Amino acid sequence: MTTVEVLYRYAPPLTEQVALALARTRDVYGIRALTLDRQAHTLRVEFDATRLNTATVTKLVALAGLRIAEELPLIPPPPPQPEPAPAAS
Repeated sequence: MTTVEVLYRYAPPLTEQVALALARTRDVYGIRALTLDRQAHTLRVEFDATRLNTATVTKLVALAGLRIAEELPLIPPPPPQPEPAPAAS
């Protein structure tokens, strides 16, 4: 088994009906965990990559009724580097 995670930002509002449909998605063979962060408007899905792929997981989430705004990287980009100071002459 190869565990993979994907992180989505969703477009609010998140209704109770959609939340219940997402909970039923957990019953799909290969979905290991769903973590919803209502404050950040994100959904993290952990799945078995030997059973599912990211496209299938995205489709399952969309079929549950969640409007996906974007897929986010799991590792945040590094902070911008400061500009080097000009050399004194």
